[in-house]
Amino acid sequence: QVQFVESGGGLVQPGGSLRLSCTASGTIISNYVMAWYRQAPGKQRELVAQMARNGETHYWNPGEGRSTISRDNARNELYLQINDLKPEDTAVYFCDFRWQNVGWGQGTQVTVSS
Repeated sequence: QVQFVESGGGLVQPGGSLRLSCTASGTIISNYVMAWYRQAPGKQRELVAQMARNGETHYWNPGEGRSTISRDNARNELYLQINDLKPEDTAVYFCDFRWQNVGWGQGTQVTVSS
């Protein structure tokens, strides 16, 4: 019954910015540690950022310094702002529980190219 729907991706030039959105249903995201992941073709899914129940955030290499994870409790949505996008950021981006891993949305495609 839990579902995550990602949106906000697209084609962007290097150096551009995107704000990805994750709309959740069947769960209250503020009750869980939430995370953004990304997966490029032929590569394993990797963590980008997470947000704990208390709002504490943590970033991994793909998102460190260029990304901001945020949450809108009223809308039950999770966001990922990515700045200074680079070609190596090209991937499908997913949101999901950090630990329970019961959500599995379609993801949103981010393509960084000139």
